[in-house]
Order: sequence, then structure tokens, then C-alpha cells
Amino acid sequence: MKSSNITLVLRVWQGDITTLPVDAIVNAANPSLLGGGGVDGAIHRSAGPELKTYCAGLGGCETGQAKLSPGFALPSQYVVHTVGPVWHGGGQQEALALAACYRNSLLLADAEGVVSLAFPAISCGVYGYPAREAAQVAVNSLCQAFEDCHLSKQIWLVGYDQHQCTLWQEALAARPSL
Repeated sequence: MKSSNITLVLRVWQGDITTLPVDAIVNAANPSLLGGGGVDGAIHRSAGPELKTYCAGLGGCETGQAKLSPGFALPSQYVVHTVGPVWHGGGQQEALALAACYRNSLLLADAEGVVSLAFPAISCGVYGYPAREAAQVAVNSLCQAFEDCHLSKQIWLVGYDQHQCTLWQEALAARPSL
């Protein structure tokens, strides 16, 4: 999608998000921001103990919101921490909360001058959000944020396995303007 010098580049990448050399990676965090399992645990282990110490001073994070930390030992300069919704069947505005995660993470990163940003599949692990639906919400939310805010960014949609990458690709293909 291009409009004058506003550019959105969305790419799918398979692998470990902690190894991707981008300006910032997004952490699918828990509300404490102090580490956990899945992507959250991998990011904390790769960044080193300084990340947990730093995050302890952030005062946690509400669902749908985002907070920023340095990347410490990661190849990325920053980590954007966001707390996705727990899936309860879709009737508790989970899609709105998930869309807020992507939008707020993107806007926070933009405020720091981040140009390249990598997102995992937020809420698709232990929080139980159906991955196909989550991929659609993510892509739609990111595209809408670009249209609303006129941002220029390179976004990597990261899947640890081929199945998640396929879901990202399907969600991107469903957007006719990309």
C-alpha cells in the first residue's frame, strides 16, 4: 500500500522472533511484564536478566495496552510489551482488545522512531485465541493504523512454525490493497 511517501510493508517470517534484526520486537506479555512462557519467556531469556529488572519498574500493563523497554542483549533496540486478551469464545470483545494490542504497539514504536517492527501471534498460545481469527484481526488492525496515522513502516509477522506463517499469508492475501 503506497500513498505519496507513506509505505507499509508487511512480510511473513518463520523463525525465532528473538533473532530477527529489526528496530523493535513485540512481546506477547502477561500483565506483570516479568516473563512467562512462550514468546514472553523466550524474549526474557534472550534479552537477559536486565529486561526483568527494567520491566519490574514499568508497573505492569493492562490488556490491549503497550509499554516499551530496551532490548538489552537482543538484536533489536527495543521490546514493545503488550498484553493480549484471553479467549473466552469471542463474546467478551476479545477482537477489540487484540486489535488494540497491535495498534497501540505500533503507535508506541512509532513514537520512538522505530521503522522495522516484528510481531508474534499475540494471544494465540496459552491465552487460547484461535490463530486464524487472530491473524485476520492483526492484519486488519495494522492496515487500519497505517491508513489512519499515515505511518511508514516495515512490519514482520513472525510465525515460529509453518502453520502460523501460512495463517499470516492467508490474512495478508485477504487484504486486496496489499
